[in-house]
Amino acid sequence: MSEGKQLLITDIEKLLNSYEGGSITHIDPSMLEFMDEGTLKSIIDSLLRQKENVNESNLEWLEQFKKDS
Repeated sequence: MSEGKQLLITDIEKLLNSYEGGSITHIDPSMLEFMDEGTLKSIIDSLLRQKENVNESNLEWLEQFKKDS
């Protein structure tokens, strides 16, 4: 497996582990080695968008508790 693909898999693992309260995720590189770098980058992009959407939803939820000035 190329070093680039290994780095992308490591990045995916880090993103999955960045969710608070989640369990630790370890990815067996052999499970993703058949994917090309473009597919792995697409997975990273999708995870980043999901994380962004979760953060926006949390902010919207928190806004309801904000006191009006």
